[in-house]
Amino acid sequence: MGWAFPCSIGRRPGGARLIVSSLLALCGSLPMQSGLAAPLAVYGGLPTVEDVALSPDGSRLAAVRTDGDLRMVIVATVADGKVLRRIRASEDKLRSIKWADDDNLILTTSITTPVFGFKEEWSLLQVYNVTRNEMRSLPGKPIGTEDKALDSVVGRVMVRHADGHTLLFVRTYYKQAALDGSGDSSYEIALFRCDLTTKSSSVLKVEKPHVSWLVDSQGRLAAEQMYNELTQRWSINVFRNGSSREVASGHAALDVPEFIGFGPTTDSLLVTSVENGHGAWRLLSIDDGKLGAPMGEGPFHDAIIDRSTDRLIGGERLVDTPEYVFFDAALQERWQSIVKAFDPDQVTYMSASSDYSKILVRVEGAKYGYRYVIIDLVKAGAIQVGQVYAGIDKPLEVRRITYAAADGLQIPAYLTLPRGRPPHNLPLVVLPHGGPAARDTAEFDWWSQALAEQGYAVLRPNYRGSTVDEQFLEAGYGQWGRKMQTDLSDGVRYLAKEGIADSARVCIVGASYGGYAALAGVTLDPGVFRCAVSVAGVSDLARMLRWEGAGGVEARLATRYWDRFWGVSGSTDPQLDTISPIKHIAAVKVPVLLIHGRDDSVVPFEQSQIMFDALRNNNKEAELVTLKKEDHWLSRGETRLQMLEATVAFLRAHNPPD
Repeated sequence: MGWAFPCSIGRRPGGARLIVSSLLALCGSLPMQSGLAAPLAVYGGLPTVEDVALSPDGSRLAAVRTDGDLRMVIVATVADGKVLRRIRASEDKLRSIKWADDDNLILTTSITTPVFGFKEEWSLLQVYNVTRNEMRSLPGKPIGTEDKALDSVVGRVMVRHADGHTLLFVRTYYKQAALDGSGDSSYEIALFRCDLTTKSSSVLKVEKPHVSWLVDSQGRLAAEQMYNELTQRWSINVFRNGSSREVASGHAALDVPEFIGFGPTTDSLLVTSVENGHGAWRLLSIDDGKLGAPMGEGPFHDAIIDRSTDRLIGGERLVDTPEYVFFDAALQERWQSIVKAFDPDQVTYMSASSDYSKILVRVEGAKYGYRYVIIDLVKAGAIQVGQVYAGIDKPLEVRRITYAAADGLQIPAYLTLPRGRPPHNLPLVVLPHGGPAARDTAEFDWWSQALAEQGYAVLRPNYRGSTVDEQFLEAGYGQWGRKMQTDLSDGVRYLAKEGIADSARVCIVGASYGGYAALAGVTLDPGVFRCAVSVAGVSDLARMLRWEGAGGVEARLATRYWDRFWGVSGSTDPQLDTISPIKHIAAVKVPVLLIHGRDDSVVPFEQSQIMFDALRNNNKEAELVTLKKEDHWLSRGETRLQMLEATVAFLRAHNPPD
């Protein structure tokens, strides 16, 4: 693994103050960062350590190491770093690793393949037994039936331990024969119970699509959540003594309330919802079906859920960087001691042993770089796992800024500055995030860091429609290509007024929604940018909506989602043309680069192809780069680097940083 093992620095501390003191001593022994520039190939490649997971007893660590596009899972002992197994991942894309117990590792992979007539990203599940050096696919063939399950996973996997057995509960598609004897069949959603101890699988429940379940610590059904896209009705049922009853229901076109696990105790469910423009957490009693008042601890950006019980144990707040709140006072005190020890660098919680005596964190900052570290709270020691990117020892400076949009809305944003250059009259790249229902933070972002390393200031605005909070998200409804777009150019004007950026040397680059924004920047809001790079961007919204709607009933939710953001009422709404870049080719006066993966299942490749054809047919300067075998998320190192190199070459040609 290439781990570094500093010496033990003491016995069990008597309190948080001693923990802080010991960890500060440890941190003093960690290598300081030199701040040397990293080559483009380092940023463009996959992270050297792509994923990490600590076993429940804290004795083993699994990590995904990469070499080009090759992913290798390394399993090693925490105490001495001894490598137990090296597992070469298949040609599928390895998405995550997670321990089921101290000897079984869950690997989730995905492939891009046609599903029900449409190209989709298909999730697969494998379990690797470390002791037996044995890999098997799940859910497997159910007991006493023909194999009617598709080889896939829908949603998250629940892990439970009962009567000495490790149980996985997996949702997948399941083929059901028609009850009328016609011989027809349809695929529904099934909940499988996979016993890793006996290597057997059984079907626990089968329902229509858009259903999810929660099981208790003994592997019994505890709750069921359903949604009907046609009637827009949602419901939550709870199970008691072999029967179920509905305890909550309602109607919602979108923003459907959902449970994400148990509450702080297993006699309640944690239900999240949107109420009056705000996110809310409530506890739903399993015993009497009553919904409690909004929790005083929330709302959080995300919940911290116990790995084996699905109990709520804390929450994550996200402002510039994640902040963690644990409801147990002793655990919160220990966590704060870790944060203080690494101050001023950011500490991100990754995973922990079941008793929380060992906590795996990612540290990021100018002092200690960008690396994974295991904190042993019993010994008050730490183990360096390794750098996230070998070759990036000190991330570039990221500043939080806030500027006013034209209508006065305050836009939070992040500015990444180039190394060794004063923040004055800099060439600028505007890099809007995808989504659009997502957000940027001050955390490490490989794309903005890579561009800043080339000499550009990089602006990442959280334009309206970003998930800063529920009200800010809703401010973007109907503003796609309108105020969501001018929020970006308002940021350019702010930086120019402050003297940080040169308004004559600005380009826009983005992927997914950001790719759309790049195209809209040179068609709907021309005169601001001297070039544009669109990666997997939408160019023709009506065509995109027809493509989304081709799935029939299953696509209704997606269509309603886009109608909300686009401010339209279906694919025939004439307003779509007003915000479609392909309908405004005449406005393009600057070079445009389009980049798109052939295996994109979110935004079809044709969106870039038709835009390229339209630009060239109208004698506009345009290039198209095709990423072979690449999906929407730039999952392959070779093509991710290809995208980055093409982008930098294009920027240097049309907006040189020197």
